[in-house]
Amino acid sequence: MQLCALYRYPLKSAIGQTLRQSAVGPLGLAGDRCWMLVEAGNGRFMSQRSVPRLGQLRAEWAADAGLLLGATGHGELAVPLPPAQAPLRDVTVWGDSLRVPDAGDDAAAWLSAFIGIPVRLVHVPAERARAVNPAYAQPGDRVGFADGFPLLLIGQGSLDDLNQRIGRPMEMLRFRPNLVVDGAAPYAEDGWKRLRIGEVTFRVAVPCARCILTTLDPQTGERSADREPLNTLKGYRLREGGIMFGQNLIAEGHGELQVGMAVDVLE
Repeated sequence: MQLCALYRYPLKSAIGQTLRQSAVGPLGLAGDRCWMLVEAGNGRFMSQRSVPRLGQLRAEWAADAGLLLGATGHGELAVPLPPAQAPLRDVTVWGDSLRVPDAGDDAAAWLSAFIGIPVRLVHVPAERARAVNPAYAQPGDRVGFADGFPLLLIGQGSLDDLNQRIGRPMEMLRFRPNLVVDGAAPYAEDGWKRLRIGEVTFRVAVPCARCILTTLDPQTGERSADREPLNTLKGYRLREGGIMFGQNLIAEGHGELQVGMAVDVLE
């Protein structure tokens, strides 16, 4: 088995970046979901579930230089990292509340014009990351703005099987994984508990419950009229807690990942 694809999503729910290599640590891939849009009035997080237009927003992580935003017809905007004295904003991600730095009025104005409603852009430094649900994690496990876990893994064989059942190809990016593994049987990842890629060991936390976001075409933002792939997945992947596809992971330590690395299942 090998790591056949790597994806980073610098801005939660915006277009993902395809990578050849990346640093990885307990918070996931470097730069993954460390920026987020929130409603200006209440700080509630925004995603493609309610704002499909987010899927047409380009966001490139530039490490210490911040974030580069772009959208067709709107040009580009470079957003620097908020300084240490930046005002903090109260935000919510599902059931979690936290205070994080606001990226400023220029970013808010550009993004509000693109989205069509007043929004704010926020950043989560590592020291302000949220605790992972203790029912599926160990003390000290943290996550940035991802829904619940630092990393998501999907087997390429699982997607190939799903596509065969549907009768047409579904893009892997509909499912927004970070790691894609090739060479395993369909849904083999359901039985994994720990694995190693390169020098980094990962714990499998819990299967990933899928939502309406998977029905959006990642290129056009259009929703599938037949609600695929959810309709097909519901027929054979419905479990207690939802329709499961992929596995949430937590890295045990830091290291470098590169496409083509061997994947070893430890448990």
